[in-house]
Amino acid sequence: MKRQLTVLAATAAIALGATTAQAADDFTIQLKWVTQAQFAGYFVAEAKGFYDEVGLDVTIKPGGPDIAPPQVAAAGGADVIIEWMPAALAARERGVPLVNVAQFFNRSGMMLTCLKASGIAAPADFAGKTLGVWFAGNEYPFLSWMSSLGLETMGSGADVTVLRQGFNVDPILDGQADCISTMIYNEYWQVIDAGLQQDELVTFFYEDQGVATLEDGLYALESDLQDPAYVDKLARFIAGSIKGWQYAIDHVEEAAEIVVEADPAGVATMAIQSRQMGEIARLIPGSSKGLGYLEPAAYERTVEVLLSGTSDPVINAAPTGAWSHAAWEKANGM
Repeated sequence: MKRQLTVLAATAAIALGATTAQAADDFTIQLKWVTQAQFAGYFVAEAKGFYDEVGLDVTIKPGGPDIAPPQVAAAGGADVIIEWMPAALAARERGVPLVNVAQFFNRSGMMLTCLKASGIAAPADFAGKTLGVWFAGNEYPFLSWMSSLGLETMGSGADVTVLRQGFNVDPILDGQADCISTMIYNEYWQVIDAGLQQDELVTFFYEDQGVATLEDGLYALESDLQDPAYVDKLARFIAGSIKGWQYAIDHVEEAAEIVVEADPAGVATMAIQSRQMGEIARLIPGSSKGLGYLEPAAYERTVEVLLSGTSDPVINAAPTGAWSHAAWEKANGM
């Protein structure tokens, strides 16, 4: 009897030890926007078990018009956030010490979509027109672009009328604006779906205008990066996310289906998410060292754009310590 109890106790101890060893660490990511294929890599990593493989229990928090990721990070509401670099660097200058720790998007999807009937054929034709832009961090590259063109956007002497665009495409449909801000994977196709034909539109990609800035990077707080335990979790998260994004790029339809199933609001449709995922897949590859690697030259280009102009630059000085490859390198050494 004593031997049996000893064996049972040993078996229980082994089982407990295995459970403890397999316990996953909690990790939370705050998205920049609502659940859609823009963030497919993270949803795919969660659905396919890539985060489980690295010992993480990941919570993906959708964003929205009333959610500012830098504020979420500052309040301790997420371990890492997704943000555009202009907004992140502006927040850093204001006292929220965000650091870019991985950069999955290598091309900008932002564009101005204009009515051909407005007479706009080139950026030189913007003067005297009404241009719509979102003011949720997305305005920073727009304002830098206008400044580089020598167009004043404020005051009685403004060269263009800037419309604070809602998160829809109504202004171009209702005739309120000559141009609106769109993303190639989202709002541009909303304009087409609403009935306008592509030959009725003129588009200007920020990438083509030499004013593109980095979008959808992963950002952590500088103070958190001083904690080796946090860096270990972050590196594991990046490793799982790399697998998620590669799978999403290679399996567009399945990735779109995963996004639709993950949508808590139930508004994401397969047709829209599939099209969006196809566009997203073209924005991600291109890094010299692999998915998620921040190219220093792309960072410098973004900073240069944000510092451009003399009237009201987005940031007042080139930041220091605003990016780190440490967690990405650790993730790729796993």
